[in-house]
Amino acid sequence: MKTVIAIDSFKGSMTSMEAGNAAAAGVKAVFPDAEIVVRPLADGGEGTVEALTTGMGGRMETALVSDPLGRKISASYGILEKNKTAVIEMAAAAGLPLLSKEERNPLHTTTYGVGELIRDAIRKGCRHFIVGIGGSATNDGGVGMLSALGFEFLDKSGQPVRNGAAGLADLAEIRSGHVLPVLKECTFRVACDVENSLCGELGCSSVFGPQKGADEKSIRQMDQWLFSYAQLTKEHFLQADENCPGAGAAGGLGFAFQSYLGARLEPGIRIVLEETGLEREMADADFVLTGEGRIDEQTAMGKAPVGVAKLAKKHGCTVLAFAGALQEGFTACHEIGIDAAFCIQKRAVSLEEAMDRDAAMQNLTDTCKEAFRLVKAVVGVPQ
Repeated sequence: MKTVIAIDSFKGSMTSMEAGNAAAAGVKAVFPDAEIVVRPLADGGEGTVEALTTGMGGRMETALVSDPLGRKISASYGILEKNKTAVIEMAAAAGLPLLSKEERNPLHTTTYGVGELIRDAIRKGCRHFIVGIGGSATNDGGVGMLSALGFEFLDKSGQPVRNGAAGLADLAEIRSGHVLPVLKECTFRVACDVENSLCGELGCSSVFGPQKGADEKSIRQMDQWLFSYAQLTKEHFLQADENCPGAGAAGGLGFAFQSYLGARLEPGIRIVLEETGLEREMADADFVLTGEGRIDEQTAMGKAPVGVAKLAKKHGCTVLAFAGALQEGFTACHEIGIDAAFCIQKRAVSLEEAMDRDAAMQNLTDTCKEAFRLVKAVVGVPQ
């Protein structure tokens, strides 16, 4: 019997791999000879770097980079040594949580630190990049990141424009003569789960600007500046498209990756599933286990466990899901591939108790054990 396990992290409790290994222990308790494959699961957002890096045998690195206001901070990212791939979350260098509410102002925040992370990974031998771009504090169109990689964004007097979206107001010329030559060897897969364009009513300024500290006046200004920036970019990069789905992600960082670095903007779950080779393992599997901290109707609308279930059903696998809580609407998941879902709690507990790592892992192990005792009672030992 072969069981493939890919469980998303239980936020604040178990990491993806901890949850996967806990579930594996439950299966092994009933079927000691079972072949079990544990893979990390994440959706491209928070936790993806840790999940992919630890789950795929990589290593964590740190670099001294600029935060959204140019202050030096230590930021972490992962390296998958086997294929020289860096796994980066832009929020590590330019995320909203790095700023106090009083400091939030997209007119002045920069993505320069994201470019510094890429540059550090290149220096350490990486030529392939997986980048999550959620949770940004910026709206600079990715100009900060690109500047760190050698692109020059100049005003009418030939001087570098200011940091932040306000710098785009002065942009008159783009130069690429000093870009890192090694960028030609690099590939970028960008985890992007929004489809907003760069400009307009559904653009990054209008939709995401308020949460980053922008008022109505600055939203209108930034939208105009980003439009002009896009037109100037098109003079140098024919593939540039401000209306590309995801161009407005992370304050236009999606546009920068697509236009200047030839990146693919993709759903985060797709990238994770492909990079971990999960579907290959499912081809001859009997059972697939997935889950997350809470399963409800939102899960059925495309969260990570659903991505796993859909793949599993292509190969005729039975899919079982495990969660810290099953909430209203969770049965909708049955329609998209999850055959049965289980809550791992044994009794009513406080949130603090539910979040205890050791208790959660034991509960998950015990619940998986009971589920597979039922499998054994009903079908015996699958061959």
